Amino acid sequence: MLPADSQLTCLVRGVVEAMGYELVGVDYLKARHTARLRVYIDHAQGITLDDCATVSHQLSGVLDVEDPIPGQYDLEVSSPGLDRPLVFAEHFERFAGHRVRLRLHEKIEGRRRLDGVLLGLAPGGVRLRADERDWEIPLTSIDSARLVPEL
Repeated sequence: MLPADSQLTCLVRGVVEAMGYELVGVDYLKARHTARLRVYIDHAQGITLDDCATVSHQLSGVLDVEDPIPGQYDLEVSSPGLDRPLVFAEHFERFAGHRVRLRLHEKIEGRRRLDGVLLGLAPGGVRLRADERDWEIPLTSIDSARLVPEL
């Protein structure tokens, strides 16, 4: 996922939220011959294929005008799925009490991955209960965070 404060994420967030949807996150994946911009959206009533098509159409127009990405790429708009990514600070507060999986940029106390129960936000970081102890992880240390589906 792109950082919550990246220029591209901010541009996409403005469009998506103006349409009444929640931006969950933005992924930009560039391979040797292809590139893909994937935008995850959500809504209180859920996301349908029509929602994705509507947001894709609107977002495509804005991206063509603003041209934040050089070259060609495919735009995909989808729901976040059961293992929803947590990107924005408000996500970590909203999903307190849920199981999450964190992947860190660098090791903290010898750990690069943590699975546990999200306790919410702390000043400058995220609180997590994992391995029978509480952790406080700086937001800047988190490479990715996802909900762990509980079926």
